[in-house]
Amino acid sequence: MFIYSRQHNSRVQLNHCKILLNNGFVKERHSFSVSYPHFFPYEQCSPWRNRSCCTQETARAIHESSHHPLDYDHCKSRRTLSKDCRRHFTQDDCFYECSPNVGPWVVKDNERPWRTERFYGVPLCASDCEAWFEACLYDFTCTDNWSLNFRWVTITDDGITKLSDGRQCKNGASSCKVNVCPEGSSCVTFLQMYGNASNFCETVWDGSWRYTPDDQPCMRLWFDGEAGNPNVAVAEFYANLKSASGVDTLLLSPALALLVSVVAMFIRPGL
Repeated sequence: MFIYSRQHNSRVQLNHCKILLNNGFVKERHSFSVSYPHFFPYEQCSPWRNRSCCTQETARAIHESSHHPLDYDHCKSRRTLSKDCRRHFTQDDCFYECSPNVGPWVVKDNERPWRTERFYGVPLCASDCEAWFEACLYDFTCTDNWSLNFRWVTITDDGITKLSDGRQCKNGASSCKVNVCPEGSSCVTFLQMYGNASNFCETVWDGSWRYTPDDQPCMRLWFDGEAGNPNVAVAEFYANLKSASGVDTLLLSPALALLVSVVAMFIRPGL
């Protein structure tokens, strides 16, 4: 598989389709327009140290929770997010920023000003989703969809606008926008809010993930990067399926995608 490097930028145009389908990533303020290897000393982004779409600086910011304005402690009045739950959200952030293998699921995003693309319906392995939800069961939130439902208020260090829960701007900024709970909402446990792991993973980021049984092609949030990235084969499976069948894989469940892939092996255009 083609890996972009500064020394071989003439190959970008020739490999445009392969980059789009197999090495795709989400364009955002912190992302490069192409992917190339980086080394990460930051543990949870380390699986992508040999091949990544994010910089070492982004990996550092993810681990310091400073790469985006969304505050996970929006229910601080009840308790701050637990260490185990936060670890899974950090792993999710590393995947989002660093994975070079989300091309088959990249869609246009016109709802959010800070990005033009997002991924949607990425098949997340059930065991990864279950572990994430289990770690967060008794943490608190006030809304199910963290991408769309929060209100945003501007707070300042002069006290003109401040939050009752004592939250402050990150990195010593004099003013910033902070996510607060929707009007009329209350903080409840993740278990009360979502009920089960499938609903949690598919809702919290507005459909970015699709809960997928482990025995079907699915993405891993954590793996040993030195032993290879298992998500490469998953992305290639869906990219090749889309190319061979002409079917939009975003519309298929992983199980149905497997069936379509078998049929596509025996049906070729023009035959």
